[in-house]
Amino acid sequence: MAVRLLDADRIGPNGLYFCDTMSIKSVPTAKTQANGRYAERIDRVIDYLRRNLDRPVKLGELAHVACFSEFHFHRVFRAVSGETLNNFTNRLRLEKAARLLRYSDQSLTDIALDCGFSSSATFSRAFRSGYDTSPSQFRKSGEIKNSKICKELFPEDEYGLPMSAEEKRAAFPVRLIDIPERQVAYIRVTNAFELDRVLAALKTLIEWAKSQDIFSHGILFGMTVDDPHMTPKHLYRYEVCLASSFPFECMEGMSKLKMPAMRYAAIKVSGDIHKVATAWDYLYRDWLVNSVHEPEHAPALEVFLDKESATDWSHFELELCLPVRKLAKTRSLNSGSRKPGTIETKKNKRVTALERNL
Repeated sequence: MAVRLLDADRIGPNGLYFCDTMSIKSVPTAKTQANGRYAERIDRVIDYLRRNLDRPVKLGELAHVACFSEFHFHRVFRAVSGETLNNFTNRLRLEKAARLLRYSDQSLTDIALDCGFSSSATFSRAFRSGYDTSPSQFRKSGEIKNSKICKELFPEDEYGLPMSAEEKRAAFPVRLIDIPERQVAYIRVTNAFELDRVLAALKTLIEWAKSQDIFSHGILFGMTVDDPHMTPKHLYRYEVCLASSFPFECMEGMSKLKMPAMRYAAIKVSGDIHKVATAWDYLYRDWLVNSVHEPEHAPALEVFLDKESATDWSHFELELCLPVRKLAKTRSLNSGSRKPGTIETKKNKRVTALERNL
């Protein structure tokens, strides 16, 4: 069924404009097509990786091959393939190296370079870590007795709860919401895995918003432009934000941006960090790849519904918001020129990736 905007009197808390939930069960054909399109895009990435194992391949390059946003590509890849991008790439390199060790006379150095390792020493460490034997020992025996990479491909995340798919579906209903354009004040926190830094920024932002008399009507949220699975911890950035439809003046150490109107797939979650992590996992791994949507090129949001308790991280009241658009049919990369950051739609119109001017 089509998604329709509700009447203006259905405006929800924090100024969010709610839409009807799309019933995935009511459009089984669209769901099947969506699954196929996601699989097709990730298959292109896998083929591309196989052809380029001898060199480092950047995340943006792979996201371009798949026509997915860099913001969400890593999670989409894991949801479809069952492995993280790093684990998958390392496994392909080690499997190729094992074949070359068994069936070729190439030196260890040549094999290391052919498989994308910077040196024979780096290759040897990775091979032993993956197969519990050295490359030279494997070349002699041709046997791997204890493969550490032949394990469960999709283990529970560190913070995830052991819930079945049915339990997650019942606990985390997904609905589509539209957030109108807003001016956003934000404090960018680097090395954000140190939670005290994030909490200090959050406290500062709340005190400032109250002094500007925009706190009660504003949307308090956090977002990240980095992938926690890929970015080194000391470089990982998290932005503590407040969106307002009223004018404000930023204080020192704070910046401003315009958040465009956008549609989000949203889940409300009440609980500790384990429940939040499980909800995010369900949104990407289960709901997104079985929907008729794909991620927009914009960060996901964690909206604090209980703003006065936003600095109490023993319990969260959050709205997890993943920016989405209708899943578009894509053309093959060999079927014509295409600028990076764009996708080709059925009507052959270019949709350019969202750009943020900070």
